[in-house]
Amino acid sequence: MYEFNVELVSANFRRSTNRPSGIPLSVVDLMPFRKGDDASRTMSDTLAVARAADAAGYHRYWIAEHHNAAGLASSATVVVMAEVAAATERIRVGAGGIMLPNHAPYVVAEQFGTLAAFHPGRIDLGLGRAPGTDPWTVRALRRGGAGADDFPREVAEVRDYLGPARPTQRVRAIPGQGSEVPVFILGSSTFGAALAAQEGLPYVFASHFAPDQLLIALDTYRSHFRPSAVLDKPYAIVAAGAVVAETDEKARHLFTSMQRRFLTLVRGKMEFLPPVEDIDAIWSKAEREAVGSMLRESHVGSPATVRKGLAELADRTQVDELMLMTETWDLEDRIRSHQLLAEAWSA
Repeated sequence: MYEFNVELVSANFRRSTNRPSGIPLSVVDLMPFRKGDDASRTMSDTLAVARAADAAGYHRYWIAEHHNAAGLASSATVVVMAEVAAATERIRVGAGGIMLPNHAPYVVAEQFGTLAAFHPGRIDLGLGRAPGTDPWTVRALRRGGAGADDFPREVAEVRDYLGPARPTQRVRAIPGQGSEVPVFILGSSTFGAALAAQEGLPYVFASHFAPDQLLIALDTYRSHFRPSAVLDKPYAIVAAGAVVAETDEKARHLFTSMQRRFLTLVRGKMEFLPPVEDIDAIWSKAEREAVGSMLRESHVGSPATVRKGLAELADRTQVDELMLMTETWDLEDRIRSHQLLAEAWSA
């Protein structure tokens, strides 16, 4: 299988920007869909953000997978990845992630083998076990009886199709077989952490929306890690929210847009809405606490404020890499947030 060298993963990034503690920064994009915009506008915005992240020196740009979510356009993850990879030059492009209950492992291997053939050395495959949608849409995806319980077996199947071909192998992923696309396990609980540890794979924790088990999951991963042909020691990535502006006050205002999206989720739907002057005027105490719990690992403020918060997160978790979700209503504010943080992180 692919040899995931921890030193090489971030070497170029560290040389060019001298991140605190040598920790690279990456981006995860849920592709927020502004109410009233058409899909073309959202796709164009995604490419603009990816190009800016590439220019700013971010290490990875990962696209999430969600279905039937009115506020998110990240449904055709692989298609978006192809466009992002073609529009950028250096940054690694990945899935954060492919939700395996929705896909045949063989097709996943073919698709990522194809991406890797177009963009050698730049493609990542993050795998998750949740469907990323509601039960009705799960049925519409038509994957038969596949579910979360099949995840370990299907991860092994994807990796088998991406690994070296065996002489007796009747079915091969073409392209894909032998491409050795790096595989990451995604999770927000100890299940994914235990699987990543058992298989000796890198692990990504989704604390940008579900931070409750962050520390226990990382402890599970590290304490049970088995060295493999992929990794000789654990490699953990933590995803967190980040909104950066010139001042703390402006950043907090921009952040209300993300808070409103999570508020609509608490209320049983999904919308991406503009920022408001007084967020406390539109939610109840219980809603504020629910949203605050989900966004607890969001770092909001000036470059210095967010740099300090992320450095403390990195110290608290002893993480190898940080992956950031940034959502602002205006495209320019989102790009500026990434730029300001990259500059502060290298200061």
